[in-house]
Amino acid sequence: MIRAAMAASRENQSAELGTPIDRNLALELVRVTEGAAMAAARYMGRNQKELADKAAVDSMRRSLNFVDMDGIVVIGEGEKDEAPMLFIGERVGNGNPPGVDVAVDPIDGTRLVARGLPGGIATVALAERGSMYHTHVPYMEKLIVGPEAADVIDITDSVAANLQRIAQAEDRTVEDLTVVVLDRERHELLLEEIRRAGARVKLIMDGDVAAGLMAAMEHRTGIDVLMGVGGAPEAVLAACGVKCIGGGMQARLWLRDADRALAESEGKRESEVLGLDDLVAGDNVFFAATGITDGELLQGVRFLGDDRCHTQSLVMRSYSGTTRYIEAEHRLDKLRRRRDEAERAFSGIDVAI
Repeated sequence: MIRAAMAASRENQSAELGTPIDRNLALELVRVTEGAAMAAARYMGRNQKELADKAAVDSMRRSLNFVDMDGIVVIGEGEKDEAPMLFIGERVGNGNPPGVDVAVDPIDGTRLVARGLPGGIATVALAERGSMYHTHVPYMEKLIVGPEAADVIDITDSVAANLQRIAQAEDRTVEDLTVVVLDRERHELLLEEIRRAGARVKLIMDGDVAAGLMAAMEHRTGIDVLMGVGGAPEAVLAACGVKCIGGGMQARLWLRDADRALAESEGKRESEVLGLDDLVAGDNVFFAATGITDGELLQGVRFLGDDRCHTQSLVMRSYSGTTRYIEAEHRLDKLRRRRDEAERAFSGIDVAI
């Protein structure tokens, strides 16, 4: 009787939570980000932003369709950037369980790659179906910290008060903290407040997914806080990584006049504070990123001659809290041959059906 009751309880829990994901999909996703990074890296410094983006998107779409999952793209870049994209609602994966939400940014920092500047990465995140926050509003205000200060941040409070609490949680002074901020005119007042409080500032041109991860990994990167307004798609992607790390994050929509009707049509309010669980719910979140250009988070793609190249990737899963750095050397001639064979087989199946 007791065993029967326990079995029934487990069945009820499974029905409520959906089918659990019992394998580390992030280890499969890293092949997706590696391929996108290698494709985009060919355009490093060539000032061909659209071609770099298209190469990364094409590679990512092709690779995602061989991952053992039933995925729906919930977060994509194309709407904001008018770039080639993995469009929202697109089905990816081979159609087998589990059903997952997919967030993609084939190049976080497209201008960085096009100009040959540091910090461009390719990134993908997955979570259980229906767990990711979705909006067509393009921008969000964000506040991201590492695990030690995860419980002390309040995006509605002043910059100085937040920095004081973060410093205290990390057993440091405000003067010891480094805050990463996108270099935008809209941040002039924010920068004044940070500097007045006494913290150091690191300005970045682009790449606020990578910057958010750096802020959540302060002991590795030397970045303690991310503050300011960036992309809403990047906010959800960053949230996936921050949840895997165990950091803290809050966000809220940042509306231009042109965005207010859109937010109202979605039933969303600018004042609503979004925590990590609002941005990505559940505890089965997977995140993978590969460096395209050398940066503080990851090394970029290095072409070694003799049809070989080297990549460095970051792979994380929230369920286990494990973070892996993966160094890989790729034989490009073999990869091209295997890709062509797989695509021919895939195409033959489609025709037969």
